[in-house]
Amino acid sequence: MRQQTSAKELIFLAFLVTPSDFCEHLEARSGALLLPICFRFGMKLTKANLARFVFPAGKTEHVLYDEDLAGFGLRMHPGGRRTWFVQYRLGQKQRRLKIGTADQIDAEEARRKAKAALAKVHLGTDPALETEEAKAQAAITLTLTVEDYLARYASKRLKPGSLAEVERHLRRHWKPLGERPLASIKRALVAKRLAEIARDNGPFAANRARAALSALFNWSIGEGFVDDNPVAGTHLPTEEVKRDRVLTDDEVALVWQHAGAGDFGLIVKLLTLTAARRDEVGSMAWSELHGSTWTVPGDRTKNGRPHELMLPPAAMAVLVAQPAREGRDLVFGSGSGPFSGWSKAKAELDARMLAVRKAERGAKAVLEPWRLHDLRRTAATRMGDLGVQPHVVEAVLNHISGSKAGVAGIYNRAAYRDEKRAALVLWADRLAELTEASDGTEG
Repeated sequence: MRQQTSAKELIFLAFLVTPSDFCEHLEARSGALLLPICFRFGMKLTKANLARFVFPAGKTEHVLYDEDLAGFGLRMHPGGRRTWFVQYRLGQKQRRLKIGTADQIDAEEARRKAKAALAKVHLGTDPALETEEAKAQAAITLTLTVEDYLARYASKRLKPGSLAEVERHLRRHWKPLGERPLASIKRALVAKRLAEIARDNGPFAANRARAALSALFNWSIGEGFVDDNPVAGTHLPTEEVKRDRVLTDDEVALVWQHAGAGDFGLIVKLLTLTAARRDEVGSMAWSELHGSTWTVPGDRTKNGRPHELMLPPAAMAVLVAQPAREGRDLVFGSGSGPFSGWSKAKAELDARMLAVRKAERGAKAVLEPWRLHDLRRTAATRMGDLGVQPHVVEAVLNHISGSKAGVAGIYNRAAYRDEKRAALVLWADRLAELTEASDGTEG
């Protein structure tokens, strides 16, 4: 004869069998008073036990607690949705941490996660708060941070030319990491991407991209988005060396003659004639020109000081080749911005120059690397060779040093206006001899 069911077994059966079966066992025990007790106890939350559980009729939600691990439980709904959780007290606060759904996590994995969470609670850590913070960090992606950084910081601190370069590096070169949470980007990932940029765009482009990302992470640390900068400690794709390249007379002529007639070609010629910086010419506005006097405002110069140049006739002839467009103050470029596409245009110029070199000297001829900034250095050097005094060359370059430094410099910015005009005319005449293009527009 079957032994009578124990009280503990009846409690389990209340959750594991149908109501009719439970009643039979209850009658066998003559223990109707056990019914309230069974709802104050849990059950071992295992796959087998849950498979036999019948959801109570008429309830919209039911919660089971594990009898072995205090706080570990399962929330159920009639439709079948079941969610694991762990409940705990931290100080005076009751907290409940969702572990995951039963469809995604089995009972043993859920139990393991609950134990890990309770261990953190024992050490004084709030796992629910950690989860909330992790979700918040996951929402802060690199792409969102880039746009925030450009709008709130870079656009207010960087000059237009520098801003355009930073935007290009962050939006283009780091785009493959764009959807990653900012906090998940580690040093190994940055190093791997830098190697790809160096391979596809060259090591110096990788250097610039590295600097742009490092600046963004340093800003993000201050904003509280991340705790450290993963760019720190990565290797420079190539060593930065101070450039002191001065083009030879033959190279100057080659650049001038094959610069082209479009925006880029005209910019190259003005860079050669004026020794101005690339972005000063690329962002030139008609409103900055008054006759042959070009005044670059301080917010577009490197040192923040307005720069006045009296353009020689050759430079004015270049500008004549660029008619003003209705409703647009900028001399070069298209749309609403200044000239862009520097890298592509420079590469095309290099290709034309190399083709000429090979036609002249044979298939093994090479083109020595050069940058647009070398035109500025070349013009300054050549003016010195022509007898222009160093302080006048510095004035042409808008360098503030020596006799122009300090208070005296502030009140005597225009002191070398005539000397600067004469220096640029002298250089333009020499350039015409080199290029055999005295009208300044051929090529």
